[in-house]
Amino acid sequence: MKEYHCGSLVPGCEWHTRHEDEAEIMRRAVEHMRLDHGEDVIRESMVAAIRSRIEKTRNAA
Repeated sequence: MKEYHCGSLVPGCEWHTRHEDEAEIMRRAVEHMRLDHGEDVIRESMVAAIRSRIEKTRNAA
């Protein structure tokens, strides 16, 4: 499982998502940036910044 916390990129934002597939996390994160942060254009640097902040999570036992 992998997760992304928007607050690691946008201070103060508490939104996060979790999924097995990194592509799905990216899709959700980009949608969140558009809807909640008003980013009309998602530049490659933003994509790279999001991707670099995706972390593997430990599975609950």
